[in-house]
Amino acid sequence: MLKTILLGLLGLVATGIVVVLILAARKPDTFQVTRSIAINAAPDRIYPLIADFRAWGAWSPWEKKDPGMKRTYGGAETGVGATYAWAGDRNVGEGSMRITEARAPGKLGVKLDFLKPFEAHNDVVFALTPQGQGTNVTWIMTGPTPFLGKIMHVFMDMDRMVGSDFESGLKAMKAAAERAA
Repeated sequence: MLKTILLGLLGLVATGIVVVLILAARKPDTFQVTRSIAINAAPDRIYPLIADFRAWGAWSPWEKKDPGMKRTYGGAETGVGATYAWAGDRNVGEGSMRITEARAPGKLGVKLDFLKPFEAHNDVVFALTPQGQGTNVTWIMTGPTPFLGKIMHVFMDMDRMVGSDFESGLKAMKAAAERAA
């Protein structure tokens, strides 16, 4: 009797694993998270907040999650070649960013490399589009989704998880830019 119960449980676990693997295999090979906000400031007022990693403290949601994280700046002070590395608690992990494209005041591209809590290599774009007297700011992150990532995506929604941080950051960016304007 016990043997039958154990074999039944083992069969259920195996079936569950197979279902998760099938669902993961159907996930896309890449992901994208996009959020936008209208800011009552000209692009040239907003652009310095993103083109200088030292200015990210005014709006980045992760800066507030671990104020004690270790930060290292390098390369150019702003624009292409500027680098930023961090090592923090479990809320922010460890990684680095490097500005790869800077077309002031309309677009900034960043290579984002996470080391902890898991390795990931993503691309980030900030697009600033004039809109009347203000600016529409769009924050986009894209990257590959390896099979282990696809398994994780079966259980969690990347867009909802990271998107809420983007929304928080954009609201703080709006406040900082509108104060400066």
